[in-house]
Amino acid sequence: MRIRKVIREVLSAGLLLTAGFHSVVGYAQQNPESAPDNSNRGVRNIVLVHGAWADGSSWSGVIPLLEAEGYHVIAVQLPLSTLAEDDAATERAIARITMAYPGLVLLVGHSYGGVVIGDTPGNDPNAVGLVYVAAFAPDTGESALSLLTPLQPPSPLAPFLVFDPAFKFVTISPQGVAEAFAQDLPKPEQALLTVTQGPASLDVLNATPTVTPAWRTKPSWFIVAGQDKAITPGLEEQMARKINATTITLPTCHLAMLQDPRRVAQFIEQAATSFERR
Repeated sequence: MRIRKVIREVLSAGLLLTAGFHSVVGYAQQNPESAPDNSNRGVRNIVLVHGAWADGSSWSGVIPLLEAEGYHVIAVQLPLSTLAEDDAATERAIARITMAYPGLVLLVGHSYGGVVIGDTPGNDPNAVGLVYVAAFAPDTGESALSLLTPLQPPSPLAPFLVFDPAFKFVTISPQGVAEAFAQDLPKPEQALLTVTQGPASLDVLNATPTVTPAWRTKPSWFIVAGQDKAITPGLEEQMARKINATTITLPTCHLAMLQDPRRVAQFIEQAATSFERR
């Protein structure tokens, strides 16, 4: 009897929360004055997409800085299983943020997240611009691995990748995190990144764009990480030129948003406010 009572209470609470959510959304839709006025203010909605061997918390330093400036932010949690599933997770985030705050969206991708934002999410009609943070910007037929393979010398991160043949997922060894992924971050942060890393499937590392890359039709910005030992600064500079991106270089490791969140947030804001002048 007690178990049934608890279940009824949980279900009742869920119904109340659902009703409350729809009431808030309905009020915003029926009362335009309650929604933020995005006209002449640039883009106010920002969706952050993490890379392989990471999760949404990799934006933990950037999020409060953007929110303090009045931006609405969602950090996607990618499954890192297939590009299709990662695309879908990002598209759901776009739908969520535009439901709560009607308006245009700026997509920001780190590392493999650049593959995602350039694919179907970047072609979403609400997505108006792309910001690449030490990220891959593949063209049709290119993947993260195909872009890395020709590098000479090879990426310093390559020897530290650990492949699980049973599940076909790849992780980074603790030594690799410390020496070639997050080498400029404090040791406690390196340890945290090691144990919380999101394993990436071989499928996502080999995935190529499923549609015409969004950077062909939408404006792009690019942060080159000057001390990047994963993608390397040279390859990032090459991709930034290819997509004709507004580019800056920061003297950081691959995880620029954790090492210098203030400058990364400022650059994202620069991209968002540029739409005031368009």
